[in-house]
Amino acid sequence: MQAVVKYGQHDGEVELRDVPEPAPGPGQVLLEVAAAGVCGSDIEMWRHHVTFAVNTPVIQGHEFAGTIAALGEGVDEYQVGDRVVSETAAYICGRCPHCRAGEYNLCPERLGFGYGTNGAFCRYVAVPTRCLHRVPDGVPFEHACLTEPGCVSYNAIIVRSDPRPGEMCVVLGPGPIGLFAVQVARLAGCNPIVLVGTEADAGRLEVGRTVGATHALVSGEDDVGTLVEDLTGGFGAPLVVDAAGGSATLQLSMEIVARNGQITKIGWGPNPVGFSLDPIVQKAARLQGTFSHTWRTWEAVIGLIASGDMMMAPMATHDFSISQWERAYHLVEDREAVKVVLRPE
Repeated sequence: MQAVVKYGQHDGEVELRDVPEPAPGPGQVLLEVAAAGVCGSDIEMWRHHVTFAVNTPVIQGHEFAGTIAALGEGVDEYQVGDRVVSETAAYICGRCPHCRAGEYNLCPERLGFGYGTNGAFCRYVAVPTRCLHRVPDGVPFEHACLTEPGCVSYNAIIVRSDPRPGEMCVVLGPGPIGLFAVQVARLAGCNPIVLVGTEADAGRLEVGRTVGATHALVSGEDDVGTLVEDLTGGFGAPLVVDAAGGSATLQLSMEIVARNGQITKIGWGPNPVGFSLDPIVQKAARLQGTFSHTWRTWEAVIGLIASGDMMMAPMATHDFSISQWERAYHLVEDREAVKVVLRPE
């Protein structure tokens, strides 16, 4: 089968290869991929601008949904033909305190699809049944495969933060995670919701307005700090979500967060900070990291997608076959797409 493979540890070392089809092991199913979303981390691995280890060669792709094609030994809770979507934690130890507490996203031995073990930019992938969730009738695969980034944002805001109806939420970075964060903030009742991007993000900022942002600002052109002050009577934003990850957005977060407020950092950033963190101390603000998701989060987000409360059509902007992976990657890298869906041929 054809697969998009990262084969080296340098910029551009990704290509389409013919690889053997996997077989499901005990407790696994063979999932025939119907649709797989391209994540920003896939682009970072392509360019090798990563802050985490990548086991090469590895098939990329960790946002995927499809149909069960075969069952491994001992699997009796699923049947061939079932429509499913998969979580990303391909391997967890099952023994550490985090796994035992249901926080397997924080397992120190965790390996994710697409970087730690083979992912889904191909036709077939072997998946442990513990990763699977059923796709409700009426939810197309091109929407189901984007459950994962929705879960990242849900975990960040609902589980790890303290959103309050009628209070401001500022989201920095209008990439897919930031746009899903806008949606989750809307569902949590936050108001106003301020989305901040750059001049290159014009299209994504417009999508942000569609999915729930009450204000969409261009950093460097619009005075974000002044708007936040005006909207809050000078008190600042109770919740700031940094979905961009760079040093500049962390610094802006500290400037606009309210006293006793919270900054939730989703975005990764490899560069050193280079400035004082004392404003967090002065404001008694909380800086909260957040990573990945768990089973309960997935079930909640799938329900929101099925009900239509989480809007998926504005998110899935492009659809290609995996042979067009490079075109898809460029569209994401150049911020011309929100989410690109790849399909096996």
